[in-house]
Formats: sequence, C-alpha cells, structure tokens
Amino acid sequence: MNPEKMFAGKSAIVTGAGQGIGFEIVRQLVLQGARVILNDQDTALADSAAGKIRQEVEGLSNGAIAGGVGSGMDRNVVGDRSPGGTCVALPGDASDIGFIGQMIDTAVSRFGQLDIVIANAGITLFGDFLSYTPESFFKVLQVNLGGSFFLAQQAALQMKQQGNGGSILFTSSVTGHQAHKNLAAYGMSKAALEMLARNLVIELSPYRITVNAVAPGATLTERTADDAGYEKTWSAITPLGRPASTLDIANAALFLVSPLARHITGQTLVIDGGWTATSPSPY
Repeated sequence: MNPEKMFAGKSAIVTGAGQGIGFEIVRQLVLQGARVILNDQDTALADSAAGKIRQEVEGLSNGAIAGGVGSGMDRNVVGDRSPGGTCVALPGDASDIGFIGQMIDTAVSRFGQLDIVIANAGITLFGDFLSYTPESFFKVLQVNLGGSFFLAQQAALQMKQQGNGGSILFTSSVTGHQAHKNLAAYGMSKAALEMLARNLVIELSPYRITVNAVAPGATLTERTADDAGYEKTWSAITPLGRPASTLDIANAALFLVSPLARHITGQTLVIDGGWTATSPSPY
C-alpha cells in the first residue's frame, strides 16, 4: 500500500470544512487520492476552500505547488486528472435533514459510491449555566448532535446498500472529557457524540462500518488566532508545550478512516498534547 495514495478510489463527505480542522482533513484526503464533498454553511468559504485545494493539487500535477488553474474545469472541482483526488464544494446547513440527503446523493452521483463520512460541523456557544438560553441550548444540540446523528444514519444506509463497508468519524472535543467554564451544553454534546460512536458499534459492525471519534484539544485555527493570548496560554499548560496544529488533528482523523484502522471501532482518540492527563485551567 502506498501511504501517499492510501485513499485513492475512495469517496468522502466532510462537513464544516471551510477552514480549520475540517479544511485540513479534506486537504489531506484529497492529496492522498480521495474524492471529497467539502461542506460548509458559508458558501463563499466553501468555494474558497475548494479553490485553495484545487490550486495546490494542480500545482503538484504540474510539478510546482503554485501551479495555475486549468481552463474549462468546474470551479469547485479539484484536479480530476491530477495525482491527487477530487474536491467538490457543497455549501449548506449540515444539520438540515433534507440537505444531509442532498450531500449523500451528490457524493454517490459524482463519485459512484460513499466510503467515508466525517461529521465535523459544530458550533460553540459559550454561556454561564445559570443564564444559558433555550435557544442557545437547542441550537448546539441541533448542529452538534442532530446533524452528526442523521448524517451518520443516512451514510450508513448508503454504505449498507453498497455492501462494501465504510468509515464514519465524529469530531468530539476534550470538553467532553474535562469540565470547561461556560461550555456545559457544548461539552455535553461532545460527550454524547463519543457515546454515539460506541453505541453504533452494535448496529453497524455487521455491515463492516467502523464508527469512531476524534477529540481535539486546544488547536491553532483561524478562529483561535483571533484570541491574542491563546497560543501562549495553551503552550504553557499543555505538557507537550504547544497547542495542536490542524494537521495534528487531520493526521489522527485520517488514520481512523484509513485501512490501517480497519479493526478499530467505537473508540475516541484524544489529540491534546497530554492536556487531559493534567487538565490545568486556561483561566
């Protein structure tokens, strides 16, 4: 097996992938040969993300990272004839049941099958428990739990029909393992995703579908870059001396949906530089 093309011929859906961890997961999948539906609720962000990956893959096919865009190519498709894979931007609300079905249908119609689903879309709504509003609570549950649950359900039905197995991955968080100030609803939703991964082992293993989760700790993304003290604070309290990069998380995610993890299911992999072993507060 060529590790650089481990996902050649595989097709995937990754939600919440316009930037940050989701973007890097899509990028690595495509560079390793996968055909990917890149979803984000923000249309401009989804198109931009696909364009960035297109430029990189086409650059590689031309022997230079900064290669140009080929003419006559769908603006949302990454290098159909390149050494890497394919990336189709599909913006929309990943917690909407109708749109979830559209993502499944698009993957199958464009690529002929669906092998991998990574439910990465999620929202973080901070708030004190005693004043947290029902609107915020149910929004967190709709996106973080409802979207992930029904995407996994619809993907599993497609994978069952295909008869070739598959891989489903949820994005949890260290806040599902350790209490974190003002994140009661968010942490609850992430812990629930890990239990969902364990529970689905019972129902999906007969169809050779693995279900796992990754639980990132502090990670440097576009969002956390807005916090001037974020990197310094988390470097000081993380045993390995730094927050994670998006590539650190993507590497773990790709492992769990790869053939290397074909006998791993119902598990959560924490990627936090050792923080949950000591759990000092960032406040």
